[in-house]
Amino acid sequence: MTLLNRILFLAMAVAASASQAQSNCSGSTLAINLLTDNYASETQWQLRNAAGQALASSTASLNNNTLYEQDLCLTEGNYSFTITDSYGDGICCGYGNGYFQLLIDGEEIANGGQFGDEETVPISITAGTDTSCSGHALELALNTDNYGSETQWDITLNGQQVASGGGYSSNQSYTEALCLADGNYTLTVTDSYGDGMCCSQGNGGYSLTLAGQTLASGGEFSDQQTRQFSLPIDDGGDGGGGGDNGGGGGDLEAYYASAAGLTGYALKSELHSIIGNHTTQSYGALWDFYLAYETDSYYENNYTILDIYSENPQSADPYNFTPGSDQCGTYNSEADCYNREHSFPRSWFGGSVAPMNSDVHHIFATDGQVNAWRGSYPFGEVGNASRTSQNGSLLGSARSGLGYSGTVFEPIDEFKGDLARAYFYMATRYQDRISGWQNNSSYGNAVLDGSSQQVFETWHLEMLKRWHNEDPVSQKELDRNDAAEQFQGNRNPFVDHPEWVESIW
Repeated sequence: MTLLNRILFLAMAVAASASQAQSNCSGSTLAINLLTDNYASETQWQLRNAAGQALASSTASLNNNTLYEQDLCLTEGNYSFTITDSYGDGICCGYGNGYFQLLIDGEEIANGGQFGDEETVPISITAGTDTSCSGHALELALNTDNYGSETQWDITLNGQQVASGGGYSSNQSYTEALCLADGNYTLTVTDSYGDGMCCSQGNGGYSLTLAGQTLASGGEFSDQQTRQFSLPIDDGGDGGGGGDNGGGGGDLEAYYASAAGLTGYALKSELHSIIGNHTTQSYGALWDFYLAYETDSYYENNYTILDIYSENPQSADPYNFTPGSDQCGTYNSEADCYNREHSFPRSWFGGSVAPMNSDVHHIFATDGQVNAWRGSYPFGEVGNASRTSQNGSLLGSARSGLGYSGTVFEPIDEFKGDLARAYFYMATRYQDRISGWQNNSSYGNAVLDGSSQQVFETWHLEMLKRWHNEDPVSQKELDRNDAAEQFQGNRNPFVDHPEWVESIW
């Protein structure tokens, strides 16, 4: 769901609830919320009954970039909502951020905006529908790929199906509200063509959450992907999306208890034992993490993608990315789209190798073009820049005295500590294998010293420590660390305990 969609969802839900409270509808209230794009005259909608008769429609002429809300009282039966665009480019996102949302008695049943000529949503009203949930209220978010009709899902309890879905449109976002009792469940997502939801034919994915905690997520598979989860979730957070280590943001003392009193490489080895068995997520699931957790509620507070290569902490960003709809894709220049930046380049650890390839602790949302400029060059401090991103990130030859004379990439000061702590995490989480990575890449060789203890060449280690000290842990990092544990079940110790950098190195 895009930033605009999220904002509208909150605003519209309030409006829908207020409207419903004032209504004396004896059936079910269908709320139709529509935000037009830059060419509203191209947009029309119509609601029909099962016999094809038109029951309601939009006004003859809509204004550009305007929010319209309409409540309809429907009796039991089947209906269809159809929205059309006469130009054939939908209402999002080439010419504005238009959006439609349908709610029945305050519960969202469909939303969208990215379509061609038209999109039709089937609506079923049943008598005596009770939208309250006496069990666990879950949410299944789906982003379909270029072939949405191939995607289906179901949830089973003891082999019996308790929920299912399918018949989706392509390149759309859906939210399914679920109410489940206690038990051990299996979520199965299938693709009839056998190429999953990501990434050869779009960037689809799914995420199952309970009160903001991810129980299951994915999208990169072939015929099907299965995830198990249990309700209720224990305090350790090991319900599918989490791991077995427990702790969480609320009990760090217990999480790191076995490391108490240790220093030096003994501390590093024990931290490796604590964080070393996280739940490997798919590479495609990173898109879902970004949708949920990699948005800007710290600088402009506009909930666009928080891209460390375009974020301007001091003033307005040079451009913004809408979560979901601006995923790469192809790009030709800066500001085209955002993608997944391995801050510790994957060529250094041998390519698309699990679990490093999808370890969210070192993979950040960044501008696609700037990510390409950075490539596999080491992070460093630039003396003579050949490229400068719009937020001031630099690519160029290393400054004199750094200890390295090649090409380096320098992020802005705001994120140097974040990246340094990501590197200390990598040195610790992969302590059992990182000594073998030195010769995978010439740039990796310039950074790695071939050991499992110090890990980094002295020039790079000293720079990382300086970045770590000069850019202390921020609230953004603390929140991301909590989210990462929910996503894959482990934490970055150097965000929780910055003093351990000095204790070890």
